[in-house]
Amino acid sequence: MRVVLQRVSRASVRVDGNTVGAIDRGLLVLVGVESGDGPSDITFIANKIRDVRIFPDADGKMNLSVQDANGAVLVVSQFTLMGDVRKGRRPAFDAAEAPATARATYESLLNELRQSGLRIEAGVFQAHMDVELVNDGPVTILLDSRKRF
Repeated sequence: MRVVLQRVSRASVRVDGNTVGAIDRGLLVLVGVESGDGPSDITFIANKIRDVRIFPDADGKMNLSVQDANGAVLVVSQFTLMGDVRKGRRPAFDAAEAPATARATYESLLNELRQSGLRIEAGVFQAHMDVELVNDGPVTILLDSRKRF
């Protein structure tokens, strides 16, 4: 599973002009599901999202998690994170999970995050979405459950 975490002042996602998810301070999480991702990938990513300390403490040092900062999380599926452009100029998506399985994995990630007590908002799986954000910092972190970063 590949994830892009962005610390945001606010973020929202719209489908067909309707807002389906919005947060103020927190994390925008873009999620790509790789073929073969399973429970250990979901747990690894959910724990990182919950625990990564990228919010400033009273001294301005990145020392707080999204929970510590009383932030929310907006999760958006984005299969293009699995795109491979090493050969040619057009991305290949061979590593992306099939849509039905990817949906189940994405929903399992959402459930695990919700069980952690975080306020979770989400986009619509496989929809064309308009995502708006104000990246705070900017702070952007990459996560990959296979490479363990």
